[in-house]
Amino acid sequence: MNFLNHNEEFPDVSKASEEGLLAIGGDLSSDRLLSAYKKGIFPWFEEDEPVLWWSPDPRFVLFPEDLKVSKSMKQFLRNCNLEVTINKAFKDVIVACSNAKRDGQESTWITESMIKSYVELYDLGYAKSIEVWNKDCLVGGLYGVDLGNGVFCGESMFSKESNASKAGFITFIQNSNYKLIDCQVYTNHLESLGAKEISRTDFLKFLG
Repeated sequence: MNFLNHNEEFPDVSKASEEGLLAIGGDLSSDRLLSAYKKGIFPWFEEDEPVLWWSPDPRFVLFPEDLKVSKSMKQFLRNCNLEVTINKAFKDVIVACSNAKRDGQESTWITESMIKSYVELYDLGYAKSIEVWNKDCLVGGLYGVDLGNGVFCGESMFSKESNASKAGFITFIQNSNYKLIDCQVYTNHLESLGAKEISRTDFLKFLG
């Protein structure tokens, strides 16, 4: 296993374990995070753990042209009164994601240090939030990292009303020009929306 010192570079992603774990340690500085995402690496760890860095193979992604929207969801989008915005309440979105209850997860991986680091990325123009509003109430949303290379690296989403985060995700994808959405690891929910696994080698080609 690779243990990172403060200024140490990431090892090549081919050194990742079978589960995709590449390295342990280092920090969550903006420079470190940007270096990670540019190499197809992301942080994911529980509270009271050291920083864990991942680069899974295969990689779970969504090509926007493959987006699947069910008939019932299309009807919901036509009839609902939800408003979708971008970058109107980044910190509120990431905090709401950190508070969301997840099946099989005892504590949040979006720690206070993670929130601080991604807010800094947002201030630098590299992180993005999508908000879903019911009148003046934030009822859903998602956030991720945009390096300006046509790839959006989705991090987390939350929903306080049925279909709110899904509405935000679909609307965002349909109105964007991304060539690839990085979903990182498999979920049934995102597979139902058209996401699929590709090799890590193929994924890295999209990062340029």
